[in-house]
Amino acid sequence: MKWWQNTIVYELYPNSFKDSDGDGYGDLKGITSELDHLKSLGVGAIWLTPVYVSPMGDNGYDVADYYSINPRYGTMEDMDELIEEAKKREIRIVMDLVFNHTSNECEWFKESASSRDNDKNDWYIWADPKEDGSVPNNWRGVFGGSVWTYCETRGQYYLHTFGDFQPDVNWENPKVRNALYDIANFWIDKGVGGFRLDAITYIKKPADMSDGPVDAPDNMVSVHSMTANTDGILDFLHEFKDQVQVGKDIFVVGEANGVPASELPLWVGENGVFDMIFEFSHVNVQFSGGEVWYNTKDWKLTELKKCFSDSQKATKDNGWYPVFLENHDQPRSINHFLPADADPVQGAKVLGMLMMTLRGTPFMYEGQEIGMTNIDWDNIKDYDDISSHNQFQMAKLNGLTTKQAMECVKRFSRDNSRTPMQWTDGENAGFTDGTPWLPVNSNYKTVNVASENENSGSVLCFYHQMKTLRDEHEVLKDGNYTELFQNSEKIYAYCRENAKEKIIILLNFTGEAVEVKMDDLGIESQTGFRILLSNCGGERASEVSKQTEKVNLYPYEAMCLQVD
Repeated sequence: MKWWQNTIVYELYPNSFKDSDGDGYGDLKGITSELDHLKSLGVGAIWLTPVYVSPMGDNGYDVADYYSINPRYGTMEDMDELIEEAKKREIRIVMDLVFNHTSNECEWFKESASSRDNDKNDWYIWADPKEDGSVPNNWRGVFGGSVWTYCETRGQYYLHTFGDFQPDVNWENPKVRNALYDIANFWIDKGVGGFRLDAITYIKKPADMSDGPVDAPDNMVSVHSMTANTDGILDFLHEFKDQVQVGKDIFVVGEANGVPASELPLWVGENGVFDMIFEFSHVNVQFSGGEVWYNTKDWKLTELKKCFSDSQKATKDNGWYPVFLENHDQPRSINHFLPADADPVQGAKVLGMLMMTLRGTPFMYEGQEIGMTNIDWDNIKDYDDISSHNQFQMAKLNGLTTKQAMECVKRFSRDNSRTPMQWTDGENAGFTDGTPWLPVNSNYKTVNVASENENSGSVLCFYHQMKTLRDEHEVLKDGNYTELFQNSEKIYAYCRENAKEKIIILLNFTGEAVEVKMDDLGIESQTGFRILLSNCGGERASEVSKQTEKVNLYPYEAMCLQVD
């Protein structure tokens, strides 16, 4: 196995992880100061969301200079120190490459926008107005509104999949592609251990950029449905692989929204373009059509299980899967995947065991290890996230009341995962000595690293136990995956097996006790088994050993058992 298949990746949001200078924003020195916490979790790679120079219109995903560090986070010397100190702990730093678009304050764009006759004239995607002077087509951006913004100096529109301050670069131009490859190789030379490629499925635009079928009352169509995973994109990405990845001891994971599980073999593995890709079927299981927060449906556990099993199957023989439940764009997993009345501590452990025992590399998100939850803010003005404001307006345009629109925002806002990390029960949760850029979640008095380190029944201590479990049982890293009880709406059960060992994972997703018969698990009465870990305490091992024919799972119990 390669090093990145044998470790845990931790995504952190620099704004919110740890502030070292009291300005209310997290920074690189703050990250360096907490490396030992991450090491204790078994983390071998830290994925940083963008720390480049940026006007911060989208919290760093609008890059103005890829070769410099945003002063908010520190200096290049601070970055060098972080890379070096992480290396001492056998941890590698993974950078976020935002290569679908730049900031409109990037020098590339300033030159391109200055005229139709300059060296970077076609580094971005420009189009003339329609005959009536209107926008070139009816595509709606991810953040709402038209994907086109008019530039007076050129008399043309430029395309932006996201905000109007995030113009898309033109991947059809080989000079653009080479400039992007140079950026990646600069950071490899700096000593980073890999990359996550942001919004990478949007880089290839279709030849036909005419109007699409209207999908909402605004008479527009989602840009995602018109451009995501366009034919020909893999040609670009194979070139990226040749120019950046081949021969380097790094891993690359792509954010591949729009790539179904059936196409994973084209994207990952020996003949694919990346080592791993994030696909989003499981986090989008509640959406009826597109990622529109007001358009959701009730979903069943069998649907969620199928998402994971499909991805496990698709990468079984060729490829590798990044297992994640949270990231900087998603609500907290406790609120996302469990009922409102679920025990948050036990529920967090169920989800943690799921993430840590599926086949693949676990991608843990900042605060997930202590069971951080969604915020509960009632006024849209309290939210920083640009997407939350746009989704709020879209909901109201589609007939929802202000209260109903706010409920959608509270449920899915990206700010849910961006509130400051909760280190202690002291002022501002120990995140900063100043005023935090985003308010701390009100539950920080009980949900924090310091308190949970002292509580053997905490979410954090359970994560430490799961780290030890993975270290002691290689089957959890290299074993095959087989789903059990496929039709159950209460239990997610699966087997991990290699030539030496067989382990069964039982996850109760309900608030009621559930009986599991050993015969149904393929365990005969004369076959021995033992409980390796349960979130209901160490005494479960002796209790269950007496139940030779069945296991009675407690509400929201997560159990890992070894078959002799």
